[in-house]
Amino acid sequence: MNVIGIVGWKNCGKTTLASALIREMTSRGLTVNSVKHAHHMVDVDQPGTDSYKHRDAGAREVILAGGQRFAIMHELRGAKEPTLDELLGRLGPCDWVVVEGFKTHSHPKIEVHRRESSRMPLYSEDPSIIAVAADYAAEFSGPVFDINDVAGIADFILNADQPGRRAP
Repeated sequence: MNVIGIVGWKNCGKTTLASALIREMTSRGLTVNSVKHAHHMVDVDQPGTDSYKHRDAGAREVILAGGQRFAIMHELRGAKEPTLDELLGRLGPCDWVVVEGFKTHSHPKIEVHRRESSRMPLYSEDPSIIAVAADYAAEFSGPVFDINDVAGIADFILNADQPGRRAP
């Protein structure tokens, strides 16, 4: 499974870049899955719905299935948050997984950083960051892309010699 992460500080454009990369990679005929990490309470199921009632009644997992998609909601019920590797193991087959967040995991990552950020870039402390997408000329020892150069970033990710590939 090929994995590339998109990391950065809050409001730097991670979701915008991750979405654009997914769109670009799928337009090239690749199958792409994604994992998005959230630091806040996440609830995709609303009170009053049948699936919410099942979950609220104590179900550990609820699958909501319809003609267009299905979703699996898994309640941790006090268990620890799953690792990225555990989550990747639950995904179906694909060519690539774009991971947004999980900045402390060791998978290959591209950092999104903006000039106006008051926070230091992550790349100065994280050796798993293999490229930077920025709105300025970042002083990074590896490739630095314009934050809007989605095709160039995708080319870099998909390059066979690129270190973003993981063994299947």
